[in-house]
Amino acid sequence: MTARARTRTLSVAAAAAALAAVTAAVPAHAVGPARSARPAALYTPPANPDANAQILDLARHGRLQDAAGVLAMTLTPQAVWFDGGGTPADVRTAVHTTVASAARRHALPVLALYNIPGRDCAQYSAGGAADTADYEAWIDAVRAGIGDQPADVILEPDSLALLPSDCGMDDAQGGKTAERYDEIHYAVDALEPLAGTKVYLDAGHSGWHSVNDIVPRLISGGVDDAAGFFLNISNYRSDGELAWYGKLISSCLSYVAGGGAAASCPNQYWPTADAQSWLDANVPAAPSAMKHFVTDTSRNGQGPWTPPAGVYSDPQDWCNPPGRGTGARPTLNTGDPLQDAKLWVKIPGESDGQCTRGTAGPDDPERGYQDPAAGKWFPQQALELARNANPRLLP
Repeated sequence: MTARARTRTLSVAAAAAALAAVTAAVPAHAVGPARSARPAALYTPPANPDANAQILDLARHGRLQDAAGVLAMTLTPQAVWFDGGGTPADVRTAVHTTVASAARRHALPVLALYNIPGRDCAQYSAGGAADTADYEAWIDAVRAGIGDQPADVILEPDSLALLPSDCGMDDAQGGKTAERYDEIHYAVDALEPLAGTKVYLDAGHSGWHSVNDIVPRLISGGVDDAAGFFLNISNYRSDGELAWYGKLISSCLSYVAGGGAAASCPNQYWPTADAQSWLDANVPAAPSAMKHFVTDTSRNGQGPWTPPAGVYSDPQDWCNPPGRGTGARPTLNTGDPLQDAKLWVKIPGESDGQCTRGTAGPDDPERGYQDPAAGKWFPQQALELARNANPRLLP
């Protein structure tokens, strides 16, 4: 062995030893009690391989605090995304592998399904199934993969908050939007009846659609047959703002189910006291009889980014904003009778896309370099999220 090879071997060994020390310093996450129909603990999937490479590189260079922060981030329960590709048999196997792995750990997996035709209005995360028939076959494969194992399903982020009619993809008769509603409802009908499975539909977030706008979309997508809806996937709104928005949506859904009109419901822009008075007078249902929601807290620890005024024609405040941090830890015990869970659905450290903020690009002008493509590991952002975590990731 050459001196250079010996040096490299020693440096890798030292890095591995450092990484072991880092791992020991990171708080362990409980795997929960004995197996039940709905486990009380959430599943932590294997980390992005590029995250592991970053952790090892940080440790190799003696940056143990940063390595520990990113490691703690990857060891926190997170969703597993399924975004198409492969044959139905491949999809069934991949889903089954995840739910079986979670079951062995007595943990509840969160499955983010992201394969709707016309996904993301053909923008940063473009793709999805070729057509309705293709999508339904894919959903059938997901159903077979879940089988009788418990799971929470985050059904198609942006599918209802970003309809074909919102982005010029519809035809004159609104056929594409009608198909979207049918596709979502098909998935609800296929997955919600499974033993131990809860399905949640897309309600965007509190900085996007008003309550009066999103409630009819949820109804058209089949929320009456689902467990409820999800908020803030891959976004940054604060917990308190989202909890209020979720309560308003749940209340409006209950009001409409009783014969009321969504246009009459209070929305997030009403004074809080006025909205609460309206709810007290018009929504007598107990929380147990209302639709529940889950919230993505993966990157909202510092709240939303406020772009500099007048600098960008399209600030893209949702796209890799600087200075953000991970948020509340995932839990099934939220203390809110309408909120079933706080989850890490978006994988912290994976890019939102190549943001140009209305400039010619290709660089992100807020960062001075080109961001990775959507879904790719973003080392600089991973460090930001770990360092700015609220609550802290490390003691």
